[in-house]
Amino acid sequence: MRLSAIFIRLIVFAAAAFLSVAAARTTVSVVEERSVLAVQETLVDQGYEWASVLGDGLQVILEGEAPTEAVRFRAISAAGGMVDASRVIDNLSVADSAVIQPPQFAIEILRNNAGVSLIGLIPATTDREALAERITDIADGLPVTDLLEVADYPTPPNWRAAVNYALRSLEILNKSKISVNANRVIVNAISDSPEEKRRFEVALARNMPDGVRVSVEISAPRPVISPFTTRFILDEEGARFDACAVDTEEALSQIMTAATAAGFAGQANCVFALGAPSRTWGEAVAQSITAVKNMGGGTITVSDTDVTLIAPAGTGQATFDNIVGRLENSLPDAFALTAELPDLPSDAAEELPQFTATLSPEGEVQLRGRVPDDITNTVVENFASARFAQRNITMGTRVAEGLPAGWSVRVLAGIEALSELSNGAVIVEPENLTVRGNTGNENASAAVSRLLIEKLGQTADFDIDITYVKELDPIAGLPTPEECIAQIIAVTEGRKITFDPGSADLTIDTQPVVDDIADILKKCGDLRIRVSGFTDSQGREVMNQQLSQDRADAVLTALRARRVPVSTFESIGFGEENPIADNDTEEGREANRRIEFSLILPEPPAEDVSVLDELAEELTGDAPDEEAATDTDDSAAESE
Repeated sequence: MRLSAIFIRLIVFAAAAFLSVAAARTTVSVVEERSVLAVQETLVDQGYEWASVLGDGLQVILEGEAPTEAVRFRAISAAGGMVDASRVIDNLSVADSAVIQPPQFAIEILRNNAGVSLIGLIPATTDREALAERITDIADGLPVTDLLEVADYPTPPNWRAAVNYALRSLEILNKSKISVNANRVIVNAISDSPEEKRRFEVALARNMPDGVRVSVEISAPRPVISPFTTRFILDEEGARFDACAVDTEEALSQIMTAATAAGFAGQANCVFALGAPSRTWGEAVAQSITAVKNMGGGTITVSDTDVTLIAPAGTGQATFDNIVGRLENSLPDAFALTAELPDLPSDAAEELPQFTATLSPEGEVQLRGRVPDDITNTVVENFASARFAQRNITMGTRVAEGLPAGWSVRVLAGIEALSELSNGAVIVEPENLTVRGNTGNENASAAVSRLLIEKLGQTADFDIDITYVKELDPIAGLPTPEECIAQIIAVTEGRKITFDPGSADLTIDTQPVVDDIADILKKCGDLRIRVSGFTDSQGREVMNQQLSQDRADAVLTALRARRVPVSTFESIGFGEENPIADNDTEEGREANRRIEFSLILPEPPAEDVSVLDELAEELTGDAPDEEAATDTDDSAAESE
């Protein structure tokens, strides 16, 4: 009995021990699975899919390759947030830094009246001192805030070209924001006038970098137009605008919808401007154009709040009254309508007085026709001289009696309208005034229309046929940089810029050559041009180099004296370097003594050279361009 009781106790104890071990193992297994699952889910939720989680009892083992050391640390911290940090075993590795994607280098530049600010990331190879010096020069005494940071990664291929273009843009634009990275440059700027905006756009369009997308958006204040005028004509020649001014996009849409319905199919050059007399301007103009359409033709002029409708001759009185009545009652408040139904022309033929003014492409002005008296004739001549800047005025006028009332005003208005053109003619008659010609101003037609309405009244009958010619536009018609150099080559073919022997003084005979070069450069706009001086090999090298520098400086000074904008020019003397002919013959030495005009072009990026180092080389001109514009005559006094 006693043995049986002891045996039973042993069996019970063994069973309890086995059950305890099994329960402990089960508990550890459950804790391990739940810990691994919780850590794995946390890592996936936080974007660390590259990490795997293993369990070893109560320990959690992290394995995988982290992209950076910082990401590895954040993954460990995330795991430590789910289980005790002491249970986390770090078996993570970090990817080789050589294959890590480099950061995007970028600069944001802001320039205004408060100075220049820079923020962004640039390559560590950038010469910060050179960059600071360049920005300080551009700021022209205003404060410079430099918040740039650096990163030691390879410089992108197009980074230098993009930064170079951005700095050149910053020099031109006083109020601008420029965003730069290796693939694109975004320029946003404010100009003081539409004309300045066009100059900026042309200047920025020159020498755009290859391989870099460039976006330029320059805003300009809207012009103030007074009177605020739109004039629409519908006749046998079709539907057209002589002038079109709008204040909002909604007004433009209303006007164009009505004009299209009336048969207008061209491109209306409507000017967004200030000065609209009412917020319902677009509605009033659209209703007026619709009235002309319903009339079957005619002319509608809306000048501020005055609306003038001239019906086609021969329109029935009932139709005229019906359309005019509907328009008068539907016009927005503040707009007043004046309508006119012209009489049919008389069959009786009679000679009508006429005055004609013509402007030739060469600037010759001829005035012919009738004037009421000698005083008016003198006034007409003096007025033409003032409007056409003392050009050659040929008077073919004669004094006649019986001219219509207001004839002198019509003549002077016609001359003033002609002065808006590059070439053309004006014909003044008692009942009509015709202006036709060419211009380089896209808004000339609207300007002439407003002028004639102001001088002659809204009911005045006039025809305008003005053609915009891009080549006559002083901005859009600017030649390209390459065309400018080609023009200099053409005008200096067979002619030489000469100097007094042994000096840098231009001879009297060479002044016409410099005059011609100056005339070309004045039409070329803002260019980056290098004036390079060269000599032959006679004499000491140091002396030749200095003489060539002095003569290049003398040419630059002569151009500046002729009011050529040379702020972007540079002069460099290269002495006897880069001969173009044999120095052993007199003819060869004569050819080697020369001045070259060439474009300063961006240089291709080179390895192990910083952006600002290359820019400095470009500005100092370490090597001359091969593209020459003209030669100069150097004397034998260059010899030692």
